[in-house]
Amino acid sequence: MEILNKLRNLDAYPKINEDFYSRTLSGGLITIVSSITILLLFISELRLYLYAATETKLTVDTARGETLRVNFDVTFPHLACSILSIDAMDISGEQHYDIRHDIMKRRLDHLGNVIESRSDGIGGPKIDRPLQRHGGRLDHNETYCGSCYGAEMSDDECCNSCEEVREAYRKKGWALTNPEMIDQCKREGFIEKVKEEAGEGCNMEGFLEVNKVAGSFHFAPAKSFYQSNIHLFDLMAFQTENSNISHRINKLSFGQKFPGVVNPLDGVEWTQQTSSGMYQYFIKVVPTIYKDIRGRKINSNQFSVTEHFRSADGFTQSLPGVFFFYDFSPIKVSECYSCFKIKPSDKHGC
Repeated sequence: MEILNKLRNLDAYPKINEDFYSRTLSGGLITIVSSITILLLFISELRLYLYAATETKLTVDTARGETLRVNFDVTFPHLACSILSIDAMDISGEQHYDIRHDIMKRRLDHLGNVIESRSDGIGGPKIDRPLQRHGGRLDHNETYCGSCYGAEMSDDECCNSCEEVREAYRKKGWALTNPEMIDQCKREGFIEKVKEEAGEGCNMEGFLEVNKVAGSFHFAPAKSFYQSNIHLFDLMAFQTENSNISHRINKLSFGQKFPGVVNPLDGVEWTQQTSSGMYQYFIKVVPTIYKDIRGRKINSNQFSVTEHFRSADGFTQSLPGVFFFYDFSPIKVSECYSCFKIKPSDKHGC
């Protein structure tokens, strides 16, 4: 107790005897106002000390031969997963049709609830003595080799599933308009599966790896193929003519996410009011380098976008779908953050 009393009496400043001062209301108000002012000044100086100054620098983008990841999450409330596909192509001539790897499809009911998630194909084959390429049925101890129905690229080529037949037709530039005549499609229940999913929606989520050159990718209610240098769709016979391409873009980004980035298409929704057509997004991608206060660097991209709808009325070659056309800006943006204002001579800046 003696030690505590000594600590209480310990004071660096001598106290004035109470007989020499008096407490007043004005003095108390001045004390309160002074304390609040001191606290606000302290908070202001602390925020200024912790504030990360930003420097933005524009340079010419000299990078070549790189690839770019396109991340997407798009919902189509009126297109079934069985007929929805995604294709990508660029000005270098590289083309990818009906891309399936790194993509997840989710079947949706009319309320938007997930019915089923799958990453590839429509079910599995039901093998029940399938038809061989030579015309007979598969016997025991015999290797299965299905017919491609005239689309074989070589004499020993086999098409053992409905998707392989459709792919062979696509390579030939043919449209598969009568899948009910294809043995593989009948065995796999392809037509029944498509009809079963009628009225459902689909959510497609995943990413694409594309070359860093101008190009496009699109979502369409059919498989794509080229014939005489014309881009065509395999619109199947059981599919309705007017496809409702209403959609919601939950997420669309080019490259890795970084703090402060704003993707203008996130959450964008479009509802089709007229007949079927092409909804087009024209995107300008701006390469961006983000560098935080710890020196960690992120190579990514920002983008701006304009939109246009092209109705199928009056255009015989108008293809239904949602198209994204992208091009790259020759200017690169570098954003650097520092606890202090970056000087032009600072070698650690942008």
